[in-house]
Amino acid sequence: MADQQGNARDERGERADARGSRDAPRRGAPDEVAHAWDELVATARRTVADGLVVGTSGNVSVRVGDTVLVTPTGVPYDRLTPDDVTGVDLSGRQVLGTLRPTSELPMHLAIHTTTDARAVVHTHAVHATAVSTLVEELPLIHYMAAALGGSVRVAPYATYGTPRLAENMLRALTGRSACLLQNHGTITYGDTLSEAYDRTAQLEWMSHLWLTASSVPARTPTLLTHDQVAEVGERLRGYGQPK
Repeated sequence: MADQQGNARDERGERADARGSRDAPRRGAPDEVAHAWDELVATARRTVADGLVVGTSGNVSVRVGDTVLVTPTGVPYDRLTPDDVTGVDLSGRQVLGTLRPTSELPMHLAIHTTTDARAVVHTHAVHATAVSTLVEELPLIHYMAAALGGSVRVAPYATYGTPRLAENMLRALTGRSACLLQNHGTITYGDTLSEAYDRTAQLEWMSHLWLTASSVPARTPTLLTHDQVAEVGERLRGYGQPK
């Protein structure tokens, strides 16, 4: 009887130890980090569901204090769990998790260290990427360009994951919260993951709109002026509900 009771206690202890081991990454992280990771994974999965990325392409990051949580490289988003939390400090040194961070970490850190961004979304959205191969900036086809700071520029091509790409991106982002990456995709940032994602969706929609309008034979789309877009930018400052 004593052995049976002892065995039962051992089995319960082993189960508790195994559960504790699995929970360790989350248990050691503040609630704020755990919540941010959950939101990051949800946003990454949304990019797939909305057709903005294919497979493991694209990546997402969110800053919590001096820690930047990022999607890990080469891991399908639907396989990520709360225990896969991956984070680096502002120098790029890994401080959370064991999965390797995204290969596009230089771009994310460049934004997090030079702007007041709290969240960054990078995708390979089809229409926006197509536009990046055609022009040096997205033509002012719609006034919602104002929500991104004005005309959206195209950063010259550079190999993914390189400092050169991060440098090109920063120049294209000057005074903007979004840019296109030539023959590559999009990158946007915001105060929250929701805001960064919404800006990505807006950029893809405007790209689709311009491609559609410019494809009509013998017709040229009417474009807005920079002054017209700037006027909308002023009006947008008071848009929505008071905070």
